Amino acid sequence: MTDRRTARRLCRFERAIPSPFFALDAATVGILDSAMDSIKAPFRGIIKDVKGRKSCYKQDWIGGIRSGIGILAPTTYIFFASALPVIAFGEQLSRETDGSLSTVETLASTAICGIIHSILGGQPLLILGVAEPTVIMYTYLYNFTKGREDLGRELFLAWAGWVCTWTALMLFLLAIFNACTVITRFTRIAGELFGMLISVLFIQEAIKGVVSEFEIPKAEDPSIEKYQFQWLYTNGLLGIIFSFGLLYTALKSRRARSWWYGTGCIRGFIADYGVPLMVLVWTAMSYSVPSKIPSGVPRRLFTPLPWESASLYHWTVIKDMGKVPSAYIFAALIPAVMIAGLYFFDHSVASQMAQQKEFNLKNPSAYHYDILLLGFMTLLCGLLGLPPSNGVLPQSPMHSKSLSVLKRQLIRKKMVQSAKESIKQQASNLEIYGKMQEVFIEMDTAPIVITSIASYERGSGESFPKVASCLKQHCIDQLTATSLNKDGHEICSHTHLQPFIMAVGVLLQTISVAKELQDLKEAIMKGENEGGAAKGKFDPEKHIDSYLPVRVNEQRVSNLLQSILVGASLLAMPIIRMIPTSVLWGYFAYMAIDSLPGNQFWERMLLLFITPGRRYKVLEGVHASFVESVPFKNIAIFTLFQLVYLLVCFGVTWIPIAGILFPLPFFLLISIRQHALPKIFHPLHLWELDAAEYEEIAGAPLHSHSLSFKECEVPHNGGEESGVEVCDAEILDELTTSRGEFKLRTISFNEDRSFQVHPEEDVTQRKISTDTSER
Repeated sequence: MTDRRTARRLCRFERAIPSPFFALDAATVGILDSAMDSIKAPFRGIIKDVKGRKSCYKQDWIGGIRSGIGILAPTTYIFFASALPVIAFGEQLSRETDGSLSTVETLASTAICGIIHSILGGQPLLILGVAEPTVIMYTYLYNFTKGREDLGRELFLAWAGWVCTWTALMLFLLAIFNACTVITRFTRIAGELFGMLISVLFIQEAIKGVVSEFEIPKAEDPSIEKYQFQWLYTNGLLGIIFSFGLLYTALKSRRARSWWYGTGCIRGFIADYGVPLMVLVWTAMSYSVPSKIPSGVPRRLFTPLPWESASLYHWTVIKDMGKVPSAYIFAALIPAVMIAGLYFFDHSVASQMAQQKEFNLKNPSAYHYDILLLGFMTLLCGLLGLPPSNGVLPQSPMHSKSLSVLKRQLIRKKMVQSAKESIKQQASNLEIYGKMQEVFIEMDTAPIVITSIASYERGSGESFPKVASCLKQHCIDQLTATSLNKDGHEICSHTHLQPFIMAVGVLLQTISVAKELQDLKEAIMKGENEGGAAKGKFDPEKHIDSYLPVRVNEQRVSNLLQSILVGASLLAMPIIRMIPTSVLWGYFAYMAIDSLPGNQFWERMLLLFITPGRRYKVLEGVHASFVESVPFKNIAIFTLFQLVYLLVCFGVTWIPIAGILFPLPFFLLISIRQHALPKIFHPLHLWELDAAEYEEIAGAPLHSHSLSFKECEVPHNGGEESGVEVCDAEILDELTTSRGEFKLRTISFNEDRSFQVHPEEDVTQRKISTDTSER
């Protein structure tokens, strides 16, 4: 049994070696070779990205427009998911920079960069916005400038403009020399550490915010009535109530799809829009305080309106950049290096998460080109006095997930319609499946493939089925065709192979789709195998949901619309200023806590606090694969290493000026992962703990002492007799973590695991089974 389990794990280990997140010691040579090749071939990655996205650019717009009003659902969903953090970060920036930057600037930056990226960007699923790392960097820049007489608060944004200029230049160089090939060296350990650091900083900001509710803000007159002790104390108590109230209700509403009560539509609406709805509810409740309380209690957002002079100044900050002393212009290179590396890492990882392989995207990626465009947007924001925007998590994978629900609905509608038409014509079950498969392939085929097939059919006068039937011989003939080069040597002619290669691609896609729809085929053929009985009859309306693969509606319209809505929020600034600051502190805490599930670093820290006698409880539920495959001692050592490293990174952020170097430990982690960790951990254990994919194992259920087999039967999802109500979004929520990463759920490696989990009960069951068989 042990040998079989080990063989399975080794098989999985070998299959995962090509994974971009996995790296062995020998990969160091590959890094150097790849770097040399990238330097020798500048612009190669950008040119490849532009060519790849050019072929599907038109379809990106057509696909969104054809979605009709259905595109509004993911648009509004991602708008609220994007706008609320930007508003919160704006308030944080206003506090940290003494009002030099505010919510107006963060919303304007997010809207401008979002619109540019949705139109010109390579990956339209990527969502841009002002993020916490940008807030941290700008806080350090402000603290540096305000303490120097030759800069001061007046030239803060001008000097930040020079920092953005240097940052943009380095992003240009990274894109030109194909540096995105190195992003694969940032493994899960780096991504989870960075995510955990951001969560800790969110919690820190929430605590600081709640404490500040008991204090008098800077530059305010302490003699004002609302700053008297009794009202200051009242403001603080109300701040605690509103912060924890928002935190609790937001967390509850976020998980509304798993509620037992309410219809699927209501639960889905609360889960998607519950957080902004709770912000509105608690804002409304803040106006229900007694009228005797001063108007400034509870404290609310203070930000200038977009049309006031304090906001209009930022648009002309480029005029002050010439006033910055030359020494500080070159000194801006130091923080620019950190910001460029941070944006490069954050933007690329967000793009990776938006186009995970489980989303089954058809259009090519554009990492190099997107970094180049990010450089231009960073330069533009710096010249306009705005904090730059970059790819954000978890909004980017959330965008892809919301579009996968829309695509699923579109595919389902056409497949059900095709099945009903075939049923009316009294077609056989195999013919019904064939029609449904054709519809799926038609909607799933990449635009570039469709265009190539259409052009080939027009040129040859032959239909694609005929081409496919003769495909083998055609390809053999073309591949064996030769011509002579200028030296008289035979060379293979490749210029005329494209239509045949495209045909091969479609044929392979058809085979792949057939595998994905195998369960659907079996469900349809089940009725025919059972003699067409009513119980086994296939009903497309009831049974199709459980068998549709994940597909994403790849388009640009939703990203463009949500960016325009963010820009339109500037006009609603008088309403936004009505939100109590304490509600935003609760929202910071919500963002921190909501990001923890799915972070294996966090899950391993919780595992350390479980006593040995209770660890079997972990195996009873759904758990990560490393729990079974890696010894607990190695799990503990690896987790403690991450915890110490997290404390070091967090400690760096507290250093007054040198804190701007906080991204540096994450860059050093590449070398530590490549050289140090493989000497401490077994390669198989290290791969499990630092795996590219979030893999889960189904739990071992508690054995029942009943001899009734009916109690052990599990109804099939979507079955006619079960009456189970499962919506598309609920299925996808179950398949993804809070940060949008897909889970891979498998069965246990260990067949006899149930005996380890419940040894006494398993022995009892075996005795009962033996007694029953003897009778």
